[in-house]
Amino acid sequence: MNSPHTPPKVAVLGATGCVGREVCAAFARTGHEILAIARNHRPHVEGHTFIPLDVAAAEPAELAEVLTSERVGVVVNATGGWVLTQEAMEYAHVRLVDRVLAATARMAERPRVVQVGTIHEYGFVPEGVPIDERIAPNPTTPYAVTKHAGSEAVLAATRAGDVDGVVLRAVNVCGPHTTEASFLGAVMARLAVATEEEGIELTVADARRDYLDVRDLAEAVVKAAHAPAVGQVVNVGRGEAVSMRELVALLVAASGFPAHAVRERSAAVESKGGGWTRADISLAERLLGWRPRIDLARAMRDMWATRAVASHTPTVTRTRSTPAVP
Repeated sequence: MNSPHTPPKVAVLGATGCVGREVCAAFARTGHEILAIARNHRPHVEGHTFIPLDVAAAEPAELAEVLTSERVGVVVNATGGWVLTQEAMEYAHVRLVDRVLAATARMAERPRVVQVGTIHEYGFVPEGVPIDERIAPNPTTPYAVTKHAGSEAVLAATRAGDVDGVVLRAVNVCGPHTTEASFLGAVMARLAVATEEEGIELTVADARRDYLDVRDLAEAVVKAAHAPAVGQVVNVGRGEAVSMRELVALLVAASGFPAHAVRERSAAVESKGGGWTRADISLAERLLGWRPRIDLARAMRDMWATRAVASHTPTVTRTRSTPAVP
């Protein structure tokens, strides 16, 4: 598929999302060609081969032909995330993975498949307990249940010999281009329009969670694409449980909004994964040779900076792409 001296071409599914765009950038820095796949084109995929495709709706034979003709050796599933209904979650987290695996099973040479899962697949964990890979998954929310189903499908296909699969169970992400559908993204959007005179009231849960800069997650994906980790589940995070109030304070400081004009109101935890997450990342260090590098203060500064750039960047008309699959 690729010569021994040429890095394998990487297909990134969900290439235009927060995670996908950083995964594309991380692989490109290490000399890989990128096949960016997403439903809609975005300016930042310029420079990569791009195919506009709804993978969950694609026929496996068509997708297999795309991956084979592009000589893809690694497939990264960075799709999914902030969808709301049960039906949308099944479509994005289960059906899409099933289509990908049905396609890769048709390929003459099996690719490495890196599934970006979630730490919430373990379910609710008592406060103070570090989450390592020996904990039996017990997903309880629709989000966690459907993400877990996708991860298990990748592991089952690996056992069957159809792919060389690796599952990364990632904590919540922050950093550049964080979506406004997330908690921190929503806070950022409100800070962007708030005034010091009126101030801003934020509802913050009494929770402690592990947050990771999306660029560190992307580096873990690159490591997982090459490490001797076939069939493994690896937790990826900072290994720290940070209070949501501290995270909000870091974001407020990054925005330059006066701290005295922020009013906080406590609330019960309502999330996809409960009030406590702290990943045990020792396996990631041993197996992948990976550790996080970016501190949360920098992540918040860069998150704010990319929001400011995005708000002043005009839409760019697509000029280069590969035709859509029929």
